[in-house]
Amino acid sequence: MAGELILIVEDNEKNRKLARDVLQFTGYRTIESDTAEEGLRLAQAEHPALILMDIQLPGMSGIEALGRLRADPRTAAIPVMAVTASAMTHDRQKIMAAGFDGYQSKPINVKEFVQAVRALLDRPAGGGGPA
Repeated sequence: MAGELILIVEDNEKNRKLARDVLQFTGYRTIESDTAEEGLRLAQAEHPALILMDIQLPGMSGIEALGRLRADPRTAAIPVMAVTASAMTHDRQKIMAAGFDGYQSKPINVKEFVQAVRALLDRPAGGGGPA
């Protein structure tokens, strides 16, 4: 079901707008931040169903922000998808090893992006993939 609230943490205005437009067109509600620090505040206040997190942000990185989200009982269970231009295999492995629930490389493929968002939202609470 669409209508879920998704937090977009992305410092590039064009990338943020693309994600927002695609998600809103698909029926999701969105809130946005251009820094990890503001993203953390929004996550605590709004408790979105999903967070889309850029990795290379000004100030705190997306990986550090993920660590803070996981350490906070209010936000620990929120799924977080990395959306990053770091598309090299070792970058992806490092990002997923940090504890992200999903990964999309930029520029995004709209169809794959929407499918990945839906898959994370449909995943049972508590996470994990197939047994």
